[in-house]
Amino acid sequence: MELTLLPAISNPADLKALSVDQLPELAKEIRQAICEQVSKSGGHLAPNLGVVDLTIALHYVFDFGHDRLLFDVGHQCYPHKLLTGRYSMLPRLRQRDGMAGFPDPRESDYDLFAVGHAGTSISTAVGMARGDLLSGEAFDPKENPRGRRVAALVGDASIVNGLAMEGLNNAGTLNRQFLVVLNDNGMSIAKPQGAIAAYLDRVRVSQTFRKAKRAARDVVSQLPGASFVEEMYHRLGEIAKDTVSEDAWFEKFGLLTVGPIDGHDLRTLIDMLLAVKDFDRPMVLHVHTIKGKGYEFAEGDATTFHSPKPFKVEGCRAVLKSGGRSFTSAFADALEEVMERDEKVVACTAAMPDGTGVKKVIDRFPNRTWDTGICESHAMTMMAGLAKTGFKPFLAVYSTFLQRAFDQAFQEVSLQGLAVRLCLDRAGVVGGDGAVHHGFCDISILRIFPNAVLMAAMDEPSLRAALEFMRQYDEGLSAVRYPRDSVSEMFADAECPPFELGRARALTTHELPDAAILAYGTMTISAMEAVKQLAGEYKINVYDARFAKPVDLALVRSLVERSVPIITVEDHGVEGGFGSCVIDACNEHGLDTRLITRMGIPCRWIYQGSRAGQLEEAGLDPASIARTVRAVLDRDQTVPTVATVRAATEKPGSPVR
Repeated sequence: MELTLLPAISNPADLKALSVDQLPELAKEIRQAICEQVSKSGGHLAPNLGVVDLTIALHYVFDFGHDRLLFDVGHQCYPHKLLTGRYSMLPRLRQRDGMAGFPDPRESDYDLFAVGHAGTSISTAVGMARGDLLSGEAFDPKENPRGRRVAALVGDASIVNGLAMEGLNNAGTLNRQFLVVLNDNGMSIAKPQGAIAAYLDRVRVSQTFRKAKRAARDVVSQLPGASFVEEMYHRLGEIAKDTVSEDAWFEKFGLLTVGPIDGHDLRTLIDMLLAVKDFDRPMVLHVHTIKGKGYEFAEGDATTFHSPKPFKVEGCRAVLKSGGRSFTSAFADALEEVMERDEKVVACTAAMPDGTGVKKVIDRFPNRTWDTGICESHAMTMMAGLAKTGFKPFLAVYSTFLQRAFDQAFQEVSLQGLAVRLCLDRAGVVGGDGAVHHGFCDISILRIFPNAVLMAAMDEPSLRAALEFMRQYDEGLSAVRYPRDSVSEMFADAECPPFELGRARALTTHELPDAAILAYGTMTISAMEAVKQLAGEYKINVYDARFAKPVDLALVRSLVERSVPIITVEDHGVEGGFGSCVIDACNEHGLDTRLITRMGIPCRWIYQGSRAGQLEEAGLDPASIARTVRAVLDRDQTVPTVATVRAATEKPGSPVR
C-alpha cells in the first residue's frame, strides 16, 4: 500500500487538519510504516502497533506542543514520533543519526523525558503538574483555560511497578486536571503477573463495551467520598458518564475512573478524550487495546514480536532472521542444568522471562521459578526471603534494571549476609536500545558490599562455570555479567577450568611479556583479536580476569613487581569498574599503579546504534585496544593515563555525561 497521508504530516497540526473519517486510513499507514521498518532493523513492534489509534486520538484532541504528555517505558512511542515530524528519521530507526527507539528530548520538544524504565510516567507527570501550578501555567477551566493540561500514558504491566503506585498515591492529592491513560492490552513483554493483572482481567470481562445507561446517583452512591465525587461526576460529558466504573480500584487513590473503552475505535476515543480533557480533577481513562494490532502474526505471538530481530513476512506469518547463539540462550540452558543438579536452586525474573531466558526453566520447574512482573525491588527482596529459608536463589535481570533494586541488594541481601545470585543480562553497551538500556554501572554499585563476588563470562563455557561457582558460594551476594551478543567460539575446543575465587585464567603466556592485558568478560575475546593485530610487534599476555571482586592480586602483584605494563579492558564504566578494582587492590597492598592503564566505557552517554559501533565509539574494539597497547609501549611517550588513552580513542564532539 502506498503511503499518502503519513508522509504529509510534519506536526500534529497537520493531523488535526484531517477529518475523523480519514484517521482509520492514517492508522493503517502508520502500522504499515512501522512494521516494514522493524522487519528491516528490528525494534519494538507489537507495543507500537497496539497504541496507534490511541496515540492518534491523543494528538487529535490535545496540543502536546503546549500540553504535557509523559510516556511510561517509552517503547510504544513510534506512532507519537511519526505524528510529531519524525517520519523522515524512521528509515534509520535505532541508528545514531535516525529515530531513537525510546522518547528522546534531543530529537524533539514533544519528548519530555528520555525514558526506558517502567513506572516513571505518573510521578514525572505529577511533578510537571505541580510545577505548572506553581508557575501559574496549569490548565483551569475557569481561571486559566489556556493553561497546560497533563496526561500520563502507562501500560497495565507498568502500573504495578512500585514507583507507579507511589505516583498514583500522590496524584490523588492534586487539585487540578490530571489524566492517566491506562493502556490495557493484557500483556507486559510476556503475560503480566499479580493480583492487579487479575483484577484488570476481571474488569475487561465484566465491563468492556458495556452499553447500558446508569443513573448518576446510583453510580455515585457506590464510590468513596460520594458528595465529593458527585460534583466531579456531573462535570463529565454524557459519553463519560456511561463508562464510570462502579468498582474501580483506582478510586481508592482518589482518581475517578472511566472505562474500559475500545482503544481501536477512533471516533469513540476522540469523543471520550474531548469529554474528559477539561475535567479539573485527577482521572484514569481505562483503554483496552490489542498488542500487535493489525498484523495477525504479531497479535498471535505478541511476546515474540514485542522487540523482534529483523524478520520476513510470509503471508500471515513472519519468520525471524537467524543469528548466532546468544548469551541469553546459553544462560537458559546452563540454568536448567544447575536446577536439574540441585533441588535447592530456585529462579526468578522481573517481567523478562523470554528476554533473560528464564522462560525455559519456568516451563521445566514451575514450582521453583517465578516471574514477578515489573517489580525488581520485590523480586530481589523475595529472593532474600528464599535464601533465608535455605534455598539458593538466582535472579535473572538486565543490568540496566538492576539499579532499581539497589536498596534491596543492600538492606535485605548483603546486610543480612544472604547468598542471592544475580545473573546480569545486557551488560555493557546494548545496541539499538541506546543509553536508557546500557549496563555500565553494575560493578560500581555492587562492589561496595562486603563478601560480594563479581564475575563476568567471556563465552558459554565460562558462563556455565560461573553459575556452578555461584551455586556453591554461600558467603554473600554474587553476580555474573554477560552482554546482549552472540557467544564466541574462539575457545570452544579448549578446556574451561572451573572458577576459583579471585583467580584469573591465562590465555596467552610469554615468560617475558612486553605487556599484559587483563580483560573482563567478553572484552577478553576483543583483546585476543587485538593481540593478533600486534603479532610480530609485541609479546602480550592476555588474561580472562573472571573476577572484579576479588581481583587476582597474586597475578597483579607478579606483573607489577616485574614492571610489566598492565592494560585493563572492560565494557563497563571506567569509574568504579573492573580497572578501578585493580587499582584499588594495588593501593591497598602498596603496589605501584603507574604502569596500569584502564580502558572502559567513557563517562559520557553513548546513544543508539549497533553494539559494534558503540564499542568502537567507546574505544573498546580490537583496533582501539591494539592502538592503546602501542601507545603504552611507545618508549618515546610517557606512560599514558586514563585521560590520554581516552583522548586517543574517543571521537570528538560527544556530549559529556
